[in-house]
Amino acid sequence: MADERIPAVILCGGLGTRLAEQTEVRPKPLVEIGGRPILWHIMKHYARYGFHEFVLALGYKGDQIKRYFLDYHALGRDMTISLDNGHVEPLGHNNMEPWRVHLVDTGEATLTGGRLKQLQPLIGTGTFMLTYGDGVGNVCLDRLLAFHRAHGGLVTLTAVRPPARFGALEFEARDQIRHFKEKSTLHEGWINGGFSIVEPAALDYIYSDVMWEHAPMETIAAEGHLYAYRHEEFWQCMDTLRDLRYLESLWESGHAPWKTW
Repeated sequence: MADERIPAVILCGGLGTRLAEQTEVRPKPLVEIGGRPILWHIMKHYARYGFHEFVLALGYKGDQIKRYFLDYHALGRDMTISLDNGHVEPLGHNNMEPWRVHLVDTGEATLTGGRLKQLQPLIGTGTFMLTYGDGVGNVCLDRLLAFHRAHGGLVTLTAVRPPARFGALEFEARDQIRHFKEKSTLHEGWINGGFSIVEPAALDYIYSDVMWEHAPMETIAAEGHLYAYRHEEFWQCMDTLRDLRYLESLWESGHAPWKTW
């Protein structure tokens, strides 16, 4: 199992404009699959591998994400309430997840690099996980961490193979990335699927409120510090209503590939 001291940072602040049918009233990480927010599904996968500390970078409608976790313990258990004095007593065994969740408002209009830079004091001086609050997969996080530690680079991302409307990766050595292109429509093949591992020194490449996936990642790649763990199995983002319906259908089938817990 993984080192529980490694936090998992999840970027949860975007507007989610391509899923406006849902995100007009809630942040994308709270859009539900099978009655649970996609954020919960992502966190359950990390917890399956022993990662129980989370740092959530909030932005658009971040107050709703705070409220979700404030209510999580109270609404997720059976209880007895004494109406005369308001005393609440747990009823039966507590099956709550042993998670520690840091909720940080990084600004509604802040870009992904700016959000990460704001988290730097909280993340500290150790290795951390990083992913997006709108994508699920069955990535083996133990193997991902072992791969990251073996090559000694600053950043390892998980490379996946969905349609070509995302950022293309160009490999030089077997697993080293020397050119990183975010959201290119000119290439097909491997793309950045999140589920990254980052060394704290990588945050020194963020000089202003920029997209993490632009200048910082491009420079890290050009200097030979960016590697990719190739994931050939299931990965799916929830970028559009079609994506959401697809994920719902998989969950309803009882065979959701990302359900590793």
